[in-house]
Amino acid sequence: MRDLSSKMHRLCDDKPYDVGWYLKDLATGEVADRHGDVVVTSASTRKIAIMMTALKMVNEGHLSLDQPVTIEARYQDNNSGTFQHLRPGFTITLQDVLTMMIIVSDNTCTGTVADMVGLDRINDLCRGIGMVGTTHRHGTGTPRGGYSTPLSVEETNATTPRDLGLLLDTILKGTEDVETASRLGCTPDLCERGMTILRRQRLQTRLPFLLPHGARVAHKTGTGRSNVNDAGIVYSHQGNPLFILTVLTDGVPVGDLCDGIPGFASAQRLISRLARLCYDSLSQ
Repeated sequence: MRDLSSKMHRLCDDKPYDVGWYLKDLATGEVADRHGDVVVTSASTRKIAIMMTALKMVNEGHLSLDQPVTIEARYQDNNSGTFQHLRPGFTITLQDVLTMMIIVSDNTCTGTVADMVGLDRINDLCRGIGMVGTTHRHGTGTPRGGYSTPLSVEETNATTPRDLGLLLDTILKGTEDVETASRLGCTPDLCERGMTILRRQRLQTRLPFLLPHGARVAHKTGTGRSNVNDAGIVYSHQGNPLFILTVLTDGVPVGDLCDGIPGFASAQRLISRLARLCYDSLSQ
């Protein structure tokens, strides 16, 4: 792990933006990190906790995955996903709302679910499993026109690489262990449902992009004004979970870097390279 960690740090050291990551080898339990406890903007990685809070409420009987949810116009002023472009008033199931919130990061669905479950419940779930650096302050996503002034990390939804790793680790363990699932207020079946949705992610230009054919990732991306994030569990082509890797960036330039690559593309490529480096080292 020490050699792998050193190689990962070297990939990050020359970047003109901040990079934090958390890595856990699921075979040995060894962990490593870079600024793993530094609080930064979570962007849409926050939706993992929103989904698990909704599944907790399903387990408690307050919600049903089959219940109809009407997509309202008041949630469509956003800049992520597909439902922002559709005529409001149509109805889909809560299961489908959760799926779209994750796999295409649909913010119309996010605002809908966040209001259904409430920020207090989301924060309670995070604190209950030890996510000490995570705070959910806003339910809806960034308005389509953006904010008049950028929000500081103290004003927006925020988390840490280690917190996201802890959440993913708890969900994964919860698929097989009743006691761990209960820490999320869920059952193993509901944890598995959450993992299934994460494995259906369609935004594949970060953690999965450079992985070999057949490797799978259960993950959630996040993109902000100056943030390019991804958090996931990487599986071998045999279907075994190999490692958890969460990467959060901050201060990513809007324009081109000195090598001519836009900052956004540079951060995406870095996340991809980190994931491949981990895969090559930990799949042997």
